[in-house]
Amino acid sequence: MRIFVLTFILLNFSLQAQNLQAYQLYNADGEKVSFAEMTASLAEADIVLFGELHNNPICHWLQFELTQSLHQQDSNMVLGAEMFEADNQEPLNLYLQDSIDGKALDSLARLWNNYKTDYKGLVDFAKSHQLPFIATNIPRTYARQVFKQGLESLDSLSDSVKNWIAPLPIDYDGELPGYKAMLEMMGGHGGENLPKAQAIKDATMAHFIVLNLPEEGIFIHYNGDYHSKDFEGISWYLNQYAEDLKIMTISTQLQDNVNELDSVNAGHADFTLLIDGQVTTSY
Repeated sequence: MRIFVLTFILLNFSLQAQNLQAYQLYNADGEKVSFAEMTASLAEADIVLFGELHNNPICHWLQFELTQSLHQQDSNMVLGAEMFEADNQEPLNLYLQDSIDGKALDSLARLWNNYKTDYKGLVDFAKSHQLPFIATNIPRTYARQVFKQGLESLDSLSDSVKNWIAPLPIDYDGELPGYKAMLEMMGGHGGENLPKAQAIKDATMAHFIVLNLPEEGIFIHYNGDYHSKDFEGISWYLNQYAEDLKIMTISTQLQDNVNELDSVNAGHADFTLLIDGQVTTSY
């Protein structure tokens, strides 16, 4: 009898362990969806904005899987990312063309510290399939300039530098909830220029996405969740720069239990990638 009970306990524990779930996908209505269902829906978009948590390995794994799956359905694809700044497009192109190796790219471009573990796979996917990979972000020195001196300070930049930034002046709506929340989150520290520095990044990324849209294809863009959450940020600027674009978004949220989407984490995007909060981060 004891052996039977012990066997039952061990078997039950084993089954529970097998049911551990690192993530769950939800649609905009808060309903569970499969990866295949999400991919089929995203395949109809002109632009997909994948809002990630930079240090979450589930995000980076799913980004690669989604990119690969969408490419199988439509090979006319362009990739782009916040993690590459516009003035680094030339060395990135050289790497994609196999004119320089990874070591040279690391020397010539300002790669993020987690590039090799989290973004190299996407760049190499573009390289192996001869896809463009667009460096969409504003060079960080000019984003810092906005933070310190405001948007107007960009007017004095040279024309060659302005080529790496969204056309000036950009529209700026400080009443957008995301920008207002940023000020509130910082308790007013950083002043009104803090959300403006975010806005110039959002505008620049949107500008380079529109500039490099494939005909009858899809542009998939990887960015921090805050840059596209609640259909604001990049998405808002995309709608300023171009009409009739089908933009679809993914927002990444954390919860202790991924089997039921809390209301606070719902409705931020067309799809929610809900990840178990216990998943180990990469940094």
